[in-house]
Amino acid sequence: MVANINTPDSAVSPPKPLAWHHNAWRLVRKLTWRKGFNATLVFLSYYLTRLTGKPIQWGLPFSVSVEPTTACNLRCPECPSGLRQFSRPTGNLKNDFFRQTLDDIYRELVFLIFYFQGEPYINPDFLDMVAYAHQRGVYTITSTNGHFLNDANARRTIEAGLDRLIISIDGTTQEVYEQYRKAGNLEVVLQGARNVIKWRTKLGAKHPQVIFQFLVVRPNEHQIEEVKSLAREIGVDEVRLKTAQIYDYQQGNRLIPTQERYARYARQSDGSYQIKNPLLNHCWKLWHACVITWDGLVVPCCFDKDAKYRMGDLKRQSLRQLWHGPAYQAFRRQLLRGRREIDICTNCTEGCRIFEQD
Repeated sequence: MVANINTPDSAVSPPKPLAWHHNAWRLVRKLTWRKGFNATLVFLSYYLTRLTGKPIQWGLPFSVSVEPTTACNLRCPECPSGLRQFSRPTGNLKNDFFRQTLDDIYRELVFLIFYFQGEPYINPDFLDMVAYAHQRGVYTITSTNGHFLNDANARRTIEAGLDRLIISIDGTTQEVYEQYRKAGNLEVVLQGARNVIKWRTKLGAKHPQVIFQFLVVRPNEHQIEEVKSLAREIGVDEVRLKTAQIYDYQQGNRLIPTQERYARYARQSDGSYQIKNPLLNHCWKLWHACVITWDGLVVPCCFDKDAKYRMGDLKRQSLRQLWHGPAYQAFRRQLLRGRREIDICTNCTEGCRIFEQD
């Protein structure tokens, strides 16, 4: 399973300076006083919670992930979508439900991430939803395996106004790539990236910021420098190296890199493995972000793949009601008492970041 695109566990190669400025300016243009005030309330409530140990929550989430679909064309070995192992229902986010939900929260919303599980481009309405969010002044992000970026979709992606496009590319040769991206075709992915860069240039656009995300696992860790060269050759703006969440890691796993800096897990003297960073009893994500499944369930974060911890249902209540409701407050209190008691928290890398320079 690849960690959510906003988790702070990635090594980053510096983006192109001009691309970074264009992207930053695009974000700034979408900010409003209302969004800034809401974000300030969220920050203040989080730090007051840290000081008092009591779950204080002001404002509304300024970063929301929505799930366009649970379907995926690949069968990646650490992904419940790829393994077809969901216990919850599968399906596609409906456009009318999405618009209704966004209309309720866009005034406070800064970031809208079109990703949770599944491949977003499989949903036929995906780019229409991106366009609607763009019209509402929200900064939009998606993460894709890159197999649906044909010429037409690449052009539509630029025209829809997507701000950031993260393309998973976990190998620079087909032999290595397919060891994690089961049933994937690397050349299709690379051509998809070329299509996006081509149309971005043809249309005179500065968006989306295009990022290659490289999930570092043992089969591909020797290709880190190669993926950076490949990105420069294609014209991709940035490469991000991502650590992999492994479900069964305690006795070792063939996917854990040999280079420890790229692993979430450290080998112990007895040969077993433990997660490297300590589980502190606080979580920034729970104060500023949430996840909405394709069928309207609200869950606390991207680690709740099967929507086990349901904060509520947007078909019955608004996000404003749920965010300050009893289920969310109870979950925040439980987290403050001890993250080790919450199973989705025990394999989380909140607070761990590695930077890498070219």
